[in-house]
Amino acid sequence: MLTKLGVVTVVMFAFGYGLVPLYRTLCEVTGINILALSEQVVPGTKTKVPANTQIDASRVITVEFDANSRGPWDFKPAQRSVQVHPGELTTVMYEFQNIQNRRMSAQAIPSYAPMEAQAHFNKVECFCFNQYTLEPGEKKVWPVAFVIDPKLSKDVKTITLSYTFFEVGGKVPQAPVAAIDDVKLKLGV
Repeated sequence: MLTKLGVVTVVMFAFGYGLVPLYRTLCEVTGINILALSEQVVPGTKTKVPANTQIDASRVITVEFDANSRGPWDFKPAQRSVQVHPGELTTVMYEFQNIQNRRMSAQAIPSYAPMEAQAHFNKVECFCFNQYTLEPGEKKVWPVAFVIDPKLSKDVKTITLSYTFFEVGGKVPQAPVAAIDDVKLKLGV
């Protein structure tokens, strides 16, 4: 019985080990796993990797960046605009600083102009996906990585991406004492 189990273990290991070259051969024959083209390029050769055909190099779209803050902090894009081709991955940075003397949690909400651009503006990475806590005086720089879908109307030449950065989970200020006393008088308490 022990010999049979040992043979089964060796056969299973050999099968698992043999799957890697079998998988590579199958992928080459069928054209599957084309994302691994870099594995096929031998270092030192002049083999050219095919260009990304999803980029529409015939068009240029200007993307303008705007920043609004609803609270006591500095919030701005590192650059006001970029020119991109549809389908091209682009990264821009936004700068933040908590100028209060207290810890604050905040989040950004994006908006787009024209509205039709929203469906074609695909963010791969964005600080707006999360809520952040900033210590007093703390500065941060966060990226926005995006791709504009080539299916965007050719009439759109400029897109404005605007973020509003606001405090979340902050304390609600208490009502003034005089207002509380007035309410008590009206209610007869």
